[in-house]
Amino acid sequence: MTWLVVIGGLVLLVFLHELGHFSVALAVGMRPRSFYVGFPPALVKVRRKGIEYGIGMIPLGGLVRIPGMHRPAARDLQVFVEPAVREQPSLAAPVGAVRRALEVEDFEAARRAYPELDREVGAAHLSPGARRSAQRALRDVEEGTARDAYWRAPTWKRVAVIAAGPLANVFIAFAILFVVFAVSGGPSQPQRPTAEVAAVEAGTPAANAGLQAGDRIVAVDGRPTRTFSATSHVIRASRGAPVTLTVVRDGRRVTVGPRPTIFRQGRWIFGFEPAVQLVTYTPGKAAGRAASDLWHVVSSTGAGIASLFSKHGRSDLSGPVGIVRVSHSQLQVGVTWYLEILAFVSMSLALLNLLPLLPLDGGHILFSLIEGIRRRALAREVYERVSVVGIALMVLIFVIAFSNDVSGPPH
Repeated sequence: MTWLVVIGGLVLLVFLHELGHFSVALAVGMRPRSFYVGFPPALVKVRRKGIEYGIGMIPLGGLVRIPGMHRPAARDLQVFVEPAVREQPSLAAPVGAVRRALEVEDFEAARRAYPELDREVGAAHLSPGARRSAQRALRDVEEGTARDAYWRAPTWKRVAVIAAGPLANVFIAFAILFVVFAVSGGPSQPQRPTAEVAAVEAGTPAANAGLQAGDRIVAVDGRPTRTFSATSHVIRASRGAPVTLTVVRDGRRVTVGPRPTIFRQGRWIFGFEPAVQLVTYTPGKAAGRAASDLWHVVSSTGAGIASLFSKHGRSDLSGPVGIVRVSHSQLQVGVTWYLEILAFVSMSLALLNLLPLLPLDGGHILFSLIEGIRRRALAREVYERVSVVGIALMVLIFVIAFSNDVSGPPH
């Protein structure tokens, strides 16, 4: 059940991110054509008032299809309908009418010529591949020449629609932390973990040695350690050597170990979570603390991006598997800890999407500003060429993160 809660929380973050895009697009007059949680093909879909709502089969994100993301071009039309024209030469005339209008950027004329092309394609006998390609061309023309097309909107509207997704995640992160700090409390600031054990991770040296939640660590290898920081320092310095803990359990001293530490995510660990004293805040202080913690996420993310060029920095990178694993671990400790992790994931999702790389939201914001300065929309091929770089970088980061995830849970 806890796994379902964890995955459900991540799906909710993606849903609210896409809902941000969707809501603002409606508000500024760009009526979305579809709204999906997950990527198509659809498991379930329904159409309401011209908008297709669905749950996609690929659970790696979400999709809001805003009409006319790119200025329609004669070249794009020709590329996508060419297979259909080869199979059905009678399509050349209606295709030519639309193409000529696009060549002179008479988008109203292209829109008037569109219905005939749509009818002819629908009636033509085409192979499945040629039909799919032609239908994409038809969709691009229909949506790209629409009055509510994205590329035709003022720069501020385009930036507002794209920024709404990440800003929704920022708001969600702030709201979660505010409620947590004001209602159930958060770690004291600066956070000072105690020497008491809050949770023990299954399958680790700590679990195998018999360490239990509630134990208070008083020594490591016979050396007194009154704080978690001191305990952690000795464990990390062990570099795989056996470690023996002395703990106080039910009022008496108990020896745990020796057990060798294990290397995960760039550090030597024993496999337990420390207890942290919770402090409840007034509403004003809860808001300030939430803002402070989120700013820490921003600064840490900036430093993390810079450190990706170092081996140590890459070893700290986590992907979806690692996020789910950590969230599950924190949910087992307590709902408060899980909600804090969920807030930090929401903030991280916002920051990731704001990177100035296509096809991320930050890349679209950057290109909208460039188009606003140029006073002219860029062609689709420009977006596609730049997107290749962004996609390559994202795939590289995903591979590194996934490699770290499968090598062991972050700690």
